[in-house]
Amino acid sequence: MEILQTLIHNKMFMAPLLSWAIAQVVKTILNFILTKKFNPERLIGSGGMPSCHSATVIGLMYATAYCCGIEGFEFPLATTLAIIVMYDAMNVRMETGKQAMIINFFLKNEEIVKQLKNIRKEEWPKIILKEYVGHTPTQVLGGIITGLIVGYCVCRFL
Repeated sequence: MEILQTLIHNKMFMAPLLSWAIAQVVKTILNFILTKKFNPERLIGSGGMPSCHSATVIGLMYATAYCCGIEGFEFPLATTLAIIVMYDAMNVRMETGKQAMIINFFLKNEEIVKQLKNIRKEEWPKIILKEYVGHTPTQVLGGIITGLIVGYCVCRFL
């Protein structure tokens, strides 16, 4: 119980954790508004607005600057991590999502599957690749804003 209390009062732990959680809830609500359907996968899934990856690392970066300052090694470390994660979300994972859309299209049309001799035809409908894995720059910006707001609130009021 003492460990839990320590973690709850640790700004460097709570800022990224709450940034992630709030971004996931906002993403789920926005998805519900746009689709008129509740999708529980959005509560834990990647992709969408705002980027929970960006919110998490920016929350950590803000808390690091607040708790440790910017002159030590901690802030550049947190900033480097944030840059890598956001770059990956906008580029590598976004391309993965685009590739999944194309492959899923062909799988539904049974064109590419004919070339996959290892997979029995009855298993074709089971092959669906996850398309929501990356983020647009706007979604990353939404995550940055979420992380800054939550990081600020945690550091000022926790």
